Amino acid sequence: MSQHFTILVGSVLGAAEYVADALSDTLKAKQHEVSIQLDPDLEAIDQDSTWIICTSTHGAGDLPDNIQPFAAQLEGQDLSAVNAYIIGLGDSSYDTFCHGAMTMEKLLTAANATILAEPFHIDVLNHPIPEDEAVAWLDRTVTV
Repeated sequence: MSQHFTILVGSVLGAAEYVADALSDTLKAKQHEVSIQLDPDLEAIDQDSTWIICTSTHGAGDLPDNIQPFAAQLEGQDLSAVNAYIIGLGDSSYDTFCHGAMTMEKLLTAANATILAEPFHIDVLNHPIPEDEAVAWLDRTVTV
């Protein structure tokens, strides 16, 4: 049965976009409908789709600029109809490793969204091609 996935991207240097593209290709190969949002806007996102939030961390543990407005939109929302996965990209040599993904997890949880699996944090120090890790995670986690 085909599902619709919306991949919401928070990216500064492009790594999260590469991950989003790889996830999209994998899901489309399994006959799913996929949309990628590089400048996510809550009003434009199908809440019946399954969300995959894929974000890096910027600066001192901040969300990338392109996803910050979306994060602000989530505050005070009721997202109890939303099912989501979270993928974080980070560098474990920083004490703010994957804080962007952790921020998104907190916002979604506070808005009553359902997180379908433990958030997946990719350490780019150990996995210089994070899209390979993300696709392997998708294959073993998202049973579609």
